[in-house]
Parts: sequence; structure tokens; C-alpha cells
Amino acid sequence: MPSLALQCASGASGDMLLGALLDLGASLERVRAGVAAVAPEPVEITVEPVRRAGFAALKAHVRVAESHHHRGWSHVRDLITAAGPELDDGARRRALETFRLLAQAEARAHGVGLDEVHFHEVGALDAIADVVGVCVALEDLGVDEVHADVVAVGSGQVRTSHGLLPVPVPAVLELFAGTDAVLEAGPVRAELCTPTGAALLVAQVGAWGAPPPATVVKVGVGAGSADHTRSANVVRAMLVEPVPQLAATPLPSPAVAR
Repeated sequence: MPSLALQCASGASGDMLLGALLDLGASLERVRAGVAAVAPEPVEITVEPVRRAGFAALKAHVRVAESHHHRGWSHVRDLITAAGPELDDGARRRALETFRLLAQAEARAHGVGLDEVHFHEVGALDAIADVVGVCVALEDLGVDEVHADVVAVGSGQVRTSHGLLPVPVPAVLELFAGTDAVLEAGPVRAELCTPTGAALLVAQVGAWGAPPPATVVKVGVGAGSADHTRSANVVRAMLVEPVPQLAATPLPSPAVAR
């Protein structure tokens, strides 16, 4: 079974990860069906080939009707749990874990109880579509193990429903706290890793850092919305096959001049 290696040098968001997985070959129709099984209102998911600083990439667009519903963790959990067979058990487990982690991080960041957390900060229906879509795509690709390299989080400030917050926002730091993830500021002054992106990474990644020796089977590139002039705003996702004999063979010691 292939592993997935993620490069997040320009951060990560739900739509970037979804675009990368769809570019790898995950079924758009299965993603749409899985999201429709969960979402209480219509959601439109489309893809568009774009370029980001020279990279050919796939932009996933998630469009929802304007809504003022602020669904709490228990409501989102019930929607996912009650979804029909279009959402298979593997994707259901992944989605529940992602939203559980996100709810816990938001609760810690804002000093409220878990049942008081509402997902207006991360877009409600948009977040449901991104999270469920990524989880369905992972299952469709048959991915069991996920690696992720250094995650760029950006810098500066971002405007939220709570006012101006420093980047990374509190929920993102709470999500990564206690993990082995390596974060870096930059490469631009903007919010590069969103709470949804961070929650998906923390829930799905089993190993942080460069993957072990492997052959690359296929590459997918997911685009972010912004087109930064100084860096490619993309997530690269690679299906890789481990090469155990290389991992187990120590490199020869360099010759020492005498």
C-alpha cells in the first residue's frame, strides 16, 4: 500500500490538501457524494487547473450558500455519524478525529468548554466540505500512512471574528502543540496554515519530517487561493513506495585521509 508524503512549504489549508489529493487521482465524484452525505445544505465542489509561481496545480473550489449557522462540535459530530453509506467507515473515522482535534484546540485557545465551541472561525459548511472531502480522498487513494515535512505557517496578523490575531492563530498553535511537527514562519507575511489545514495534518499525519527512502509513484499539486509573487502557494502530495532495503542499509563511512 503506498504512503503519502506531503510538502507544506507554503502552508496548508483544507482546499489546498483537497486539490492535491484530487490531482493525485482521487475520485471527484466520490468526494462530492461523501460531502453531500454529511452537509445539511447544498455544497458545490469543482476543480480548476491553475498556475502558482510556475507550478501547474489544481485548485479545488468549495462553494456554499451564505449561511449564518454556527454549528457546534456536537452538531458536526452528529452529522458525520448519521451520514449514509456514501461516506465509508474509514472516511467517517478520519473526519470525526479531525473535527474532534479542531474542537479541542478551539476550546483551549478561547477558554471555553468543548460544547461551547462553534466553527464560525473556520467556515462551517466550507470546513465540513474540506475535511470530509480530504478524508474521502485519502480512503479512495488507499492511503494508510501519511508523512509531512516542515509546515510553513506564515507571519503577521489576520482578521478574524475575534478581531486581529497574530499568525499563526491560537487554534493552529494549539493543534500543533505536543506533536513532532516542525513549523516555520514565512515565506510571506500572511496566514499560510489555517485551523482546518492544521487539524487535517495533525489527524492524518503519522510521521513528521522527511519520509524514508522511497520511489515516487505519482505527484499531485494543490493550489491555494492567493498567488504569491515570491513563492508557490501550493501543497505537494506524493504517493510513494518505501524501499526497505535502502532504509536498512547503512551508508559507507567516508574515507579518512591519513
